[in-house]
Amino acid sequence: MPSAIDASAGTAPPGRLPADDPRISVVMPVYNGERVLRASLAPLGAMRRSGEIAEIIVVDDGSTDASAAIAAEHGARVLRSGGRVGPGGARNVAAPQALGDVLWFVDADVVVHDDAARALAAAFATTGAAAVFGSYDDRPTGSNFLSQYKNLVHHFYHHGDGGDADTFWAGCGAIRKEAFLASGGFDAERYPYPSVEDIELGYRLRQRGLRIVLDPRIQGTHLKIWRLGNLLHTDIARRALPWARLILSKSGLPDALNVGVGERINAALAAGLLASAALAAARLAPFWLPLGFVVAVAVANARLFGLFRRARGAAFAVGAVAFHQIYYLYSSAVYVACWLERRFRKGQR
Repeated sequence: MPSAIDASAGTAPPGRLPADDPRISVVMPVYNGERVLRASLAPLGAMRRSGEIAEIIVVDDGSTDASAAIAAEHGARVLRSGGRVGPGGARNVAAPQALGDVLWFVDADVVVHDDAARALAAAFATTGAAAVFGSYDDRPTGSNFLSQYKNLVHHFYHHGDGGDADTFWAGCGAIRKEAFLASGGFDAERYPYPSVEDIELGYRLRQRGLRIVLDPRIQGTHLKIWRLGNLLHTDIARRALPWARLILSKSGLPDALNVGVGERINAALAAGLLASAALAAARLAPFWLPLGFVVAVAVANARLFGLFRRARGAAFAVGAVAFHQIYYLYSSAVYVACWLERRFRKGQR
């Protein structure tokens, strides 16, 4: 259970804006983000000056660089987390002190589009949702293969499932302050590092009967540079492993984003391709069997291939779809391992 925030923290601080004039407070956690902060704060500063947002709160999570000074130079209100508490804990620090009625969480390495605040406000007004989140755009700044691949995949998933959602994303997502405080905020004890703290919060919001909406019009450019090491560590240790355990603790797999039914079929096809290729190489299966799986994988990933091709060309698309099959394999392996772990522990009990 979350511990950093309780419902009593929702009492209105001095200067809080009245309920009939809802305003947006940007909350940005940062740890040693001096490389990206100037770029990410620039459009937010313009929005604050134009009145589209009420304030920018940057929570310095124990940085050892100039992050806090840069944030202050750009007109942000700088708060200290009191030590390394992770992005979830840092956001929790800011929430009770925010002046706005909506908390807009923006990661320090995300540069929101100029119209993002207007799109966010419109989404809340038209849907009545308790939470709204957007997506990365299709123009990531990292030029290397893995940076392009990873950010475009995120764009693909969030643009294919617009509308009501069963989860939440805090990279560029907002929650009504009242709902956030009443829910207890992010579970900073369970997730003291960047992980699935936003997904877990989304599950709790839905359990309370609150509506979450994914609106792909709310976009930002991701500045993160992905290399093989940090990609595998993030995908496996920070995402697949805790997410699988979270899913298994609930009623079952949700049919949304990258764990939907279609994605499970794609994962099964990737496993079938690997198994059939191994059997064919050992002459235990005909050569045409893996070829059949190649065709099935190509058909199943046609839309993703199209996005990759439009962004970076056909050669990149072929390589990116091929690497995506590896992603399916290690993500599925983690889920199966967690399922076996859970069964083993039940057997011991």
